Amino acid sequence: MRRVALAALGLWLVICTAGAAQEARSFRIATAGTFGTYFPIGGLIANAISAPPGSRPCEDGGACGVPGLTATAITTNGSVANVELVAEGQLESAFVQSDVATWAHSGTGIWAPRPPVEGLRAIANLYPESMHVVASADSGITSLGDLVGKRVSLDEPGSGTLVEAEIILRAVGITQADVSAQFLKIEDAAAAMRAGTLDAFFFSGGYPAKAITELAEDMEITLVPFDEDATEVILVEHEFLAYDVIPAGAYPGLTDDIWTIGVNAQWVTLANQSEDLIYEITRALWNSTTRRLLDGGHEKGALITTETALDGVGIPLHPGAERFYGEIGILN
Repeated sequence: MRRVALAALGLWLVICTAGAAQEARSFRIATAGTFGTYFPIGGLIANAISAPPGSRPCEDGGACGVPGLTATAITTNGSVANVELVAEGQLESAFVQSDVATWAHSGTGIWAPRPPVEGLRAIANLYPESMHVVASADSGITSLGDLVGKRVSLDEPGSGTLVEAEIILRAVGITQADVSAQFLKIEDAAAAMRAGTLDAFFFSGGYPAKAITELAEDMEITLVPFDEDATEVILVEHEFLAYDVIPAGAYPGLTDDIWTIGVNAQWVTLANQSEDLIYEITRALWNSTTRRLLDGGHEKGALITTETALDGVGIPLHPGAERFYGEIGILN
């Protein structure tokens, strides 16, 4: 009888241990609109780091994410809104432009006079984002100066694109009063251009962006290049930005390289997130299964590598991420 009781106790302990290892946890990633780049990349990463309770083990061909974790990509207004959501504890993590992350953490730039988000921490640098200035071919817009007097969307409030659009306009001596400014998310801007009620729109994100690809398939568009003088002014004043190029062939009908500026997309969280959890998430981000998902998914996925995981990170690493990067030897 005692042996039966001990056996039952042992079985109970095994069940409890397995249950603890598979404790259900959720982890959300704030991205942006569904027609940009953050959302599809967020979906790929969320899938990669997930291994919900009851999942088949990785070694048996199952999920290779964090045991018990279900991650989800959440649509939002973009970088600025994402920092606010994370800072307020409404979401666990977010994709954010590197400039916005740095400003928010330090309480400078566009974040002033709001208090700094001192607990903002980085998980990883992801990929470069390119500023797109998209114009209808009929608008006659071929340079940034041609935007004067035109109907132009600067993207929606709370987006990183809006911040950069205002920087760009100032660099070429254009104010919002000089254009008929609208504040539309990318899919709505594309719809307005199809309807003939918008001449141009700004979008900061990785190419190819779904909304721009579909627009280029429906009508003739122009990607407006940045002239050298304006770019120099922008880069001198904002060192987190860099020269960038949208290559020929990135969109239907694009036959020439388009010179523009770029900024990095980064994955951030708060310092109060569990060190062990962020360590496991970071490790899952860089495992071989995730590598295959990223390479086979969105074009920007191939640019998410450990070689660039710390590029342009202007805020502290989360201790869990720092522990992982220390183990693989890429910390300076």
